[in-house]
Amino acid sequence: MILPIVAYGSPILRKIASDITPDYADLKKLIDDMWETMYNSNGVGLAAPQINKDIRLFVMDTMQIFENQEEDEKDEFPDAPGYKGVFINAQIITLDGAKWSYNEGCLSIPKIREDITRNEGVTLQFMDEKFETKIQTFNGITARVILHEYDHIEGKLFIDHISPLKKTLMKRKLEDISKGKIKMDYRMVFSK
Repeated sequence: MILPIVAYGSPILRKIASDITPDYADLKKLIDDMWETMYNSNGVGLAAPQINKDIRLFVMDTMQIFENQEEDEKDEFPDAPGYKGVFINAQIITLDGAKWSYNEGCLSIPKIREDITRNEGVTLQFMDEKFETKIQTFNGITARVILHEYDHIEGKLFIDHISPLKKTLMKRKLEDISKGKIKMDYRMVFSK
């Protein structure tokens, strides 16, 4: 089932999410719904707070980035062919590598994109959908998407990484999003 995406301004997007246990109600259906919602809205990642659940869960698929690359973009990222997975109760162990800038957007903050600087690598401890614990290192665009989604379960948004001046300049756009004064081709819910 395609779920509505929570828009900027909703308090849940600023809440630190809680860990879950294997007996979390209807977890498999929730994960399936998150995949369907993410693909329906042309996203590469989706965190539970974005569908109004304050739990430490996100899904991401960077394989589609590599599948849709133009020929001249083939060597742009070092992490081909990408990664598709479910991340439950994720915790960052280390941030690695140089910082690099990339133009990011967010399904909860539509039609706003900004260059965001993040580390090129991250080592994460998390559980997959079978609740098997993993410790894995990611880099390139996959690390970036993971860090973006990880921010969501920590109550942060990508715009928190931009300068106060840039944030001030986009204030009206952000207010319009929070009030629902925006047209999108996917379902959204607004707090005000």
